[in-house]
Amino acid sequence: MASEQKYVLITGCSPGGIGNALAREFHRRGLHVIATARNPEVLKELESLGMSAVQLDVTNQDSLNRAKHDVAQITGGRLDVLVNNAGRTHTIPALDIEIDDVRQTYETNVFGPMFTVQAFAEQLIAARGLVVNISSTSSVSSYIFGSVYASSKAAINSWSRILRLELQPFNVRVMVAMAGTIKSQITSHGHRSLPTTSLYRPVDDYFQRRLVFSQNNATMPTEVFAKKLVSAALRGEGWFGGLIGGTPDWFWAGGLSTKVWLTTLVPSKFAEWTFGVFFGISNLKKRLTEARLKQA
Repeated sequence: MASEQKYVLITGCSPGGIGNALAREFHRRGLHVIATARNPEVLKELESLGMSAVQLDVTNQDSLNRAKHDVAQITGGRLDVLVNNAGRTHTIPALDIEIDDVRQTYETNVFGPMFTVQAFAEQLIAARGLVVNISSTSSVSSYIFGSVYASSKAAINSWSRILRLELQPFNVRVMVAMAGTIKSQITSHGHRSLPTTSLYRPVDDYFQRRLVFSQNNATMPTEVFAKKLVSAALRGEGWFGGLIGGTPDWFWAGGLSTKVWLTTLVPSKFAEWTFGVFFGISNLKKRLTEARLKQA
């Protein structure tokens, strides 16, 4: 008897990103992929490969309601995997953030996954499914100039930890992907400039390097990350309530992810010192001090 077709829905599947690579890998493993994006036109190539394409803006409730209906028509009301991948980068010094800009990041990175899980909960329960939330190693690190992005991913971590327990009675699992540096297009969609009044203007060159940090530091190819994540996601429920052999609660992969994971095992003061050394805070302080003295 042929096994029942499994379905996976992935948010944020635009070309060149993690979601697109995940769609291709899940498809290669035999799952029926429902790829989504705000603009469905960017999904034409995935459609040509046999995947379903659905318009979805995770920040818009009407869009979520329409997608919920469309997906149910495709799956028959059973969704095996939901991947909350749609995200927005946000690199700017904490002293220079604009609240409306922060709200937009949280709408996509935090509220989007929350509302998406609500929308597809019944379909996930029907399939004893899995929620995969794409987080970031920045959520547990002193990621300089990344306080908004890192805090949005830290919120996802905390929410996922509790969501996992709340969904246990319904046999739905939750895996958090702690992504390190991954080759993607995310930095090309969130370019920011330092305000003219910024205290960090004297080190604008440093800021510019930070904007593309994830693409230039031990960066893992998107396809490699996708293969690793899909393999972990498809391990299944395992034995003894998932204690052995099942999909992990926390999945770490990507450039620098092992090093960041190791810092979670040491006292926070030491971890912060380590990140300070890595990001060259002493040199940054020296340059900023010299600049202020020249202006005095």
